[in-house]
Amino acid sequence: MENKYLTSYFPLMAILLFSLSFSAIAEKGLLGWLSGIGVYEGMKEFFPEAGIKLALLIICMACCFMIFAALKLIADTINGLSLLFFSKDESGEAIAKSRSGSVIYLAGGALSLFSFFSFYTMAGIFLAATVIYFIYFVYISGSSISLAGLIGIIFFQVISWASLLSILLFITLKLYNSVMASLPV
Repeated sequence: MENKYLTSYFPLMAILLFSLSFSAIAEKGLLGWLSGIGVYEGMKEFFPEAGIKLALLIICMACCFMIFAALKLIADTINGLSLLFFSKDESGEAIAKSRSGSVIYLAGGALSLFSFFSFYTMAGIFLAATVIYFIYFVYISGSSISLAGLIGIIFFQVISWASLLSILLFITLKLYNSVMASLPV
């Protein structure tokens, strides 16, 4: 008999692996920035260099963990809503089957550990894992959905993520413009 809960920790492990990878890059960037503004040398007088690096890594990892956990929460909500609106499956089999797709993100997280020297490679691995999971989700959900429902799920997912990212980009640009406008020239 197969234990349904055997892979329940995979999403947490994937989030931790991606967080560690992205935080290693962020830590290097922060160290460079702190050195550039001259603060790093002063910090080394009070703390050992390894302690500073570890503290920065932990802080960056906590921030990345929060971002990836929020993305997973949003993704689970969008997946559930798309199945609610377009699936004929009332017992929840499609969502239960799609949970095994967390192996895709776990493999992506493991791959990202080997490429922490390049942000673009890590971002590419994360995007590739996301696209592969999306294809897997549509394939798994397709057994209990009509063709119109399948098209509805795809459009719902694409429109939801595009809207969220557009809103985030708009707010970021608005904030940037307001900060730039408030600076004395």
